[in-house]
Amino acid sequence: MNNSLFFRSFSRLILGCLVSHMAFLSNACMGQLVFEPANSTQKKSVVLVAGDEEYRTEESMPMLAKILSQKHGFKCTVVFSMGPDGADYIDPNHSQGLRGLAALDQADLMIIGTRFRNPVDEEAKHITQFLNAGKPVIGIRTATHAFQGKGNFGGLAFGDFGLKVLGETWVSHHGRHKGQGGRSVVEAANSSHPILRGVGDIFTPSDIYGVIHLSDADTVLLRGAVTETLDPASPAIAGEKNSPMQPLAWVRTYPRPNGSGTGKALCTTAGASVDLVDENLRRLIVNAAYQLTDQAVPTKADVSYVDPYYPSFYGFIQTPNYWKNANLKPEDFALGKTPNLPDPPNSPEWKFRDFPAKK
Repeated sequence: MNNSLFFRSFSRLILGCLVSHMAFLSNACMGQLVFEPANSTQKKSVVLVAGDEEYRTEESMPMLAKILSQKHGFKCTVVFSMGPDGADYIDPNHSQGLRGLAALDQADLMIIGTRFRNPVDEEAKHITQFLNAGKPVIGIRTATHAFQGKGNFGGLAFGDFGLKVLGETWVSHHGRHKGQGGRSVVEAANSSHPILRGVGDIFTPSDIYGVIHLSDADTVLLRGAVTETLDPASPAIAGEKNSPMQPLAWVRTYPRPNGSGTGKALCTTAGASVDLVDENLRRLIVNAAYQLTDQAVPTKADVSYVDPYYPSFYGFIQTPNYWKNANLKPEDFALGKTPNLPDPPNSPEWKFRDFPAKK
């Protein structure tokens, strides 16, 4: 190779690296983190929307995105709740912090775990377009009360997203918060549903939610038995609390805001970051990603972690400037990286998870 050709090739390589790096930084600054699929033949795209003050979706959504992209070939974009005034740090307490929802314009699926968000109009319009296209939605935990405020998604009030799209809104803690966990029980009539393929018992250290608004048109896959304690070996409590057991996961169709048809959704009231220590909950979500994007569900989907996963316990963090001082960035969750934050104040000791090795 002559010197001229060498330098042209080298320059193109450097330019490509710089463009790729700048695109990464641009995505990170706008509150996104993109995971390209390991299998380039897969064309489905998933947007995972984090943003809640309590259940640590800023930790769980990147973990799920890594599994979906690296083991199942989905292109995944995580959208975070960012700090105010264009800040470059993650701030789950900032209700208007969702940045980067434009990724939904090319997405085949949205996985959402937000709580009482109030997105600005420029961001909300992308959810409106997504729902009006009837694209599928997976909602976890607080997605039943994902949004609040005076805004709307093309006529669907923010506060009605959970009820109208996922089939339920905020009702109650059916189990004792931070004291009683939950264990899944298969709804016998729907035990052969593809989304349950390879899914065993799920234990959730987050309590079972009350669910009262589902209709006969909704298909319950799992119910949740309230357990005596947060120990995964804890038995279900006896008595009226588990009679009947509350729905824990269901599938349904939702009406598009513009009235042009329907879309498909799965909702589970499980989904705290520590709930997702359970591989069967991860498998339920991965299975739903296949099913809702019209793909064959694997016999037993590989849901092992791509990187170590060190979830913090759920709870509100109200320390002034906590998230600003933590200075957690989207890129801190990139491939090969695993942040580890302390549990919120007054968390119960919960040892049934991985912890980083002590230095």
